[in-house]
Amino acid sequence: MDAPVLEVHDLCVKRDDRVILQAEHLQVYRGEVLAVIGPNGAGKSTLLLVLSRLLTPDRGQIQFNGQSVYELNEVVYRRKIGLVLQNPLLLNSSVFDNVATGLRFRRLPGNEVKRRADTWLNNLGIAHLRRQRAGTLSGGEAQRVSLARAFAIQPQVLLLDEPFSALDAPTRARLIEDFHELLAATSITTVFVTHDLDQALYLGDRVAVLLDGRLCQVGPPQEVFSAPANPDVAAFVGVETVIAGQVVSSQGGQIGIQADVLQLEAVGEVVVGREVFACLRPEDITLLPCGERAGSDPSPKSSARNRVAGHIKRMIPHGPLVKVVIECGFPVVALITRSSANEMELEEGSPILASFKASAVHLIPR
Repeated sequence: MDAPVLEVHDLCVKRDDRVILQAEHLQVYRGEVLAVIGPNGAGKSTLLLVLSRLLTPDRGQIQFNGQSVYELNEVVYRRKIGLVLQNPLLLNSSVFDNVATGLRFRRLPGNEVKRRADTWLNNLGIAHLRRQRAGTLSGGEAQRVSLARAFAIQPQVLLLDEPFSALDAPTRARLIEDFHELLAATSITTVFVTHDLDQALYLGDRVAVLLDGRLCQVGPPQEVFSAPANPDVAAFVGVETVIAGQVVSSQGGQIGIQADVLQLEAVGEVVVGREVFACLRPEDITLLPCGERAGSDPSPKSSARNRVAGHIKRMIPHGPLVKVVIECGFPVVALITRSSANEMELEEGSPILASFKASAVHLIPR
């Protein structure tokens, strides 16, 4: 990768002597979209305020293109940053004037102000609203104006704090799709704060996980979501089955794990004797009927190397899917379609087999 545009070292922010944000090291590379995820109160918005110099940390250093931001003129630095908040802060004037505001602050010629503002009104699909007053806009329209205003100034870094969370589902889906296309077309370096994991997967080139004010993991989305760094990250990104065990064999990349009376197989390189958590995402678990419903063979055929017997404790509707919680001496959580649940005639109390491949097991040392 290129040299980072933004780089954070030894960052610490306190409130009432309590640490609310701590990050040892974080880099944001030119042209990438970094999605910062975490639950409410994790420190995501605080990080964005620090990066925009609207909040001064108690400790730490922030570099912009290799230079400390605190050595730069504050106004000069902020003019290189585009900031979009959850609730658009629009002037009580026309849509065009709102989009043109940042350009006029920069004393650009009138023809250039008009060209850029019109370009981004068109890009965000709001050119027909250019004369309308901002106070009359819907939530989705107002957020499009806010985004157009930020893009129009051609920032070196775009910072976004939950920009879609206040919108209804259809409006949010359309705006996220348009926003994704604009980011791909402009290649603006972007830090995008969200608690929505689907948005992070869709928009982020990399993902940074903040939990309880601590930066816990940074990496490509698939790495973070399939190979979380610790049980807390695993729980947040949707790894709902965590089994404690100990490595009892390790040869040729094949690992045997003893978990109580059950032995599991996994893939990787871990020394024998190491205590681990075996983590599984619900979509990686396949359910197989057992007992009378399985027919004459109580152990249906499957390519998965791991198979655990139990009974269904709960079935929870999950949109078009069903979350099935299975008691196997420890809880196992699977996610299946409603049609699959109906075909297998699943119900609470039913015996069931949960199967999963060795490659689906992610190991975390404990």
